[in-house]
Amino acid sequence: MNHLDQMSDEEYMENINLEEESEFDVNSLSFEMDKKLKFYLAGLVEHGGSDLHLKSGSQFRGRIHGEMIKLSDEILSYKDGIQLAKEVLKGRFKDLVRDKSVDFNYKLNEKYRFRGNMFFQADGVSAVFRVIPVDIPTMEALNLPKSIGKLCDLKRGLVLVTGPTGSGKSTTLASIIDNINMHQKKHIITIEDPIEFVYQDKNSLINQRAIGQDAKDFSTALRAALREDPDVILVGEMRDMETIETAMHAAETGHLVLSTLHTVDAKDTINRIIGMFPGNEQNKIRMSLAAVLQGVLSQRLVKTTDGKRAAAIEILLRNARIESLIADARDAEITEAVKEGKDIYGMQTFDQALLDLYKDGRITKEEALINATNRSDLNMQLDEFNSLVNGRENIEDSMIDLKIEA
Repeated sequence: MNHLDQMSDEEYMENINLEEESEFDVNSLSFEMDKKLKFYLAGLVEHGGSDLHLKSGSQFRGRIHGEMIKLSDEILSYKDGIQLAKEVLKGRFKDLVRDKSVDFNYKLNEKYRFRGNMFFQADGVSAVFRVIPVDIPTMEALNLPKSIGKLCDLKRGLVLVTGPTGSGKSTTLASIIDNINMHQKKHIITIEDPIEFVYQDKNSLINQRAIGQDAKDFSTALRAALREDPDVILVGEMRDMETIETAMHAAETGHLVLSTLHTVDAKDTINRIIGMFPGNEQNKIRMSLAAVLQGVLSQRLVKTTDGKRAAAIEILLRNARIESLIADARDAEITEAVKEGKDIYGMQTFDQALLDLYKDGRITKEEALINATNRSDLNMQLDEFNSLVNGRENIEDSMIDLKIEA
């Protein structure tokens, strides 16, 4: 028995040497903490949660329908946090000690996998486990606007899905990839960190590469992908200038490239990409982006009336006007162009998406206004819709009265 096992949590914190502890025999682990982890993960899934949070010195918490909820009063000790890290990471515990954080995948059962990140903080080990269902939801199941389906049929170009962490970007991308997989005969390469959704070959052939395990980094893997006869390339995230430049080159040379960015809307996405390059290169990059950008889907998750969440999606789709606005650096006019392109092209702003969700009875007026880009304008549109609905109801009531009197 390890002498540290006999110590209190405070003594353990003072005496532990993490580098020494990283030299352990996996066969010596009891996996009792791993069993406890599985219990909490199963509970999270049962309650429709998206993320499990654990932190040494605090309770287990879950993000359920967007809110952080305590799952029990049990406190995770420093000692148990280290033990859990060993049992989950096994040989990769050394990576955690060395790098202070590590990404990984975790399998609960045949239906649910998790994307995990474990890291050190002031009180010990913390970790977050994001639910990744094995079954990939269809575009119809996600209630994605029909205009997004057009992106699945593209032969070349760049498509970006943007939004904050936890806004459903990966799920939307997965539904697009699986739609292509079901209906087209393509070679699809995904480059991810780590791999999230696992695809089964259907009509397409799909090769999935994990950064660290199967590839050095995004830019290196993306350059290699160009020599691997791909039709579609999914880049998990465009993190740096080199990756963006290579992705744009791939889109220019006849490939469909899908990727993500942590930006709030289409206008911000364009500014972020161009702003990553030196000033003397920005005009050239702007012209290239105008030529290859086929679509930007920017997401925010909003609470629905049934207590769940839905994606409100701003949709920018390529047309001559959008291409011209990007090329001419008239980014301030992009939102208006998206708004005016709703009926003809299937584009929509966030506020138009929120209005549609409200009209469908899926969100409340308060939820729409909390998430609005232009609160006062949306409030006026909501009031106009409500007045119209109330007017119709009053007319119908009058007709009923007339029928009764007759």
